[in-house]
Amino acid sequence: MSNNMEQQFKYFAFISYNSKDTDWGKKIQKKLEHYRMPATICSEHNWKRRPISPVFFAPTDIQPGGLNEELQERLRASRNLIVICSPNSAKSEWVGKEIEFFHNLGRTKNIYFFIVDGVPHSGDPETECFNPVVNTLGLPEILGANIHERVHRLPWLNRERAYVQLISKLLGIEFDAIWQRHKRLLARKIAAFTFGALVVLAALLGIWKNSQPFDAGVRLNEASVVNVSLPPLEDAVVTMTLDNETKSDTLRTIDSELIFNNIPHKFLNKQVHFNVSCRDFIDVDTVVVLTRNTVLDIRRNPSVYGDIHFYIWNPDKEEFVANAEIMIDGHEVVSDADGLVTLQIPLASQKSSYVIETSTPLKNNVVTMPCGENDVVLTK
Repeated sequence: MSNNMEQQFKYFAFISYNSKDTDWGKKIQKKLEHYRMPATICSEHNWKRRPISPVFFAPTDIQPGGLNEELQERLRASRNLIVICSPNSAKSEWVGKEIEFFHNLGRTKNIYFFIVDGVPHSGDPETECFNPVVNTLGLPEILGANIHERVHRLPWLNRERAYVQLISKLLGIEFDAIWQRHKRLLARKIAAFTFGALVVLAALLGIWKNSQPFDAGVRLNEASVVNVSLPPLEDAVVTMTLDNETKSDTLRTIDSELIFNNIPHKFLNKQVHFNVSCRDFIDVDTVVVLTRNTVLDIRRNPSVYGDIHFYIWNPDKEEFVANAEIMIDGHEVVSDADGLVTLQIPLASQKSSYVIETSTPLKNNVVTMPCGENDVVLTK
């Protein structure tokens, strides 16, 4: 195919089809006009990388109809005629007229058939894919590129093979000269598509996973000095606030874990408000970053077992005992003028009860914690 021959025609090819096969016409036009030939073959024949262009397809220029002067002019200006063959086009009067007109131009050898449906030479009007004008004009034996030819197991690969057959016939080159390269390009495209699909799938799975509700575990950590002589944590009520919703549960021991189920994913790694209430411990009111395993610090209230206060009362004299020297767990203290004894024990040394030692005999020499506001120790 020389440059001089290309310049004689406005169109490389004219596509003849029945309106019911319009989609196939569009596909073929796109395939042909966008097909890139190997650089070595283009250099050998002095072709462009996309040598099959332009291709005339009626919907892109004029509406199909009778063979008026304008349509006849398009046929005259086309080097090749591509007939989309199907039972639809076999019954089409206009497809027959286009074939006949192109034949009369003396370009019978430039008529190419692309079979998209039906059976060649079946003789059955319902399945025959060749227009009757083919026999009427006595056109040479034709096979045509057939998308349903079962050369490969995969139907789409057979379609690709038919496209390449048509291209090789239009350009007058050996089929294998471009088919092997075409298959390699298809393999690379499939690999790229598969990789891209896997990347998209992984992203979608990530988005899906990240949009699912999650279960949030909550544990407590005693951040104060741990004193094994004191009663352990029991029945801590933990409350979590999410926007306008609150969730509460009870931790029975310091070693157990709470699970708040079905937390909206939007709260993961976001700041959330927590309250913790537990006997013997300071109430917690804090904002922390919520994770799947959140740990909240809790501290023992040092006043519960460390704030000792009681009165010494002499029932015989019916008066409080002032200025009494007292020893409590190794700590010296003196009752005040009202008979009140007060003492603060450091958390590390605290106990649930303390022995009272004094020179004045007592009816009960043990003070049990925590002390009440009016606790009284009686003398004998």
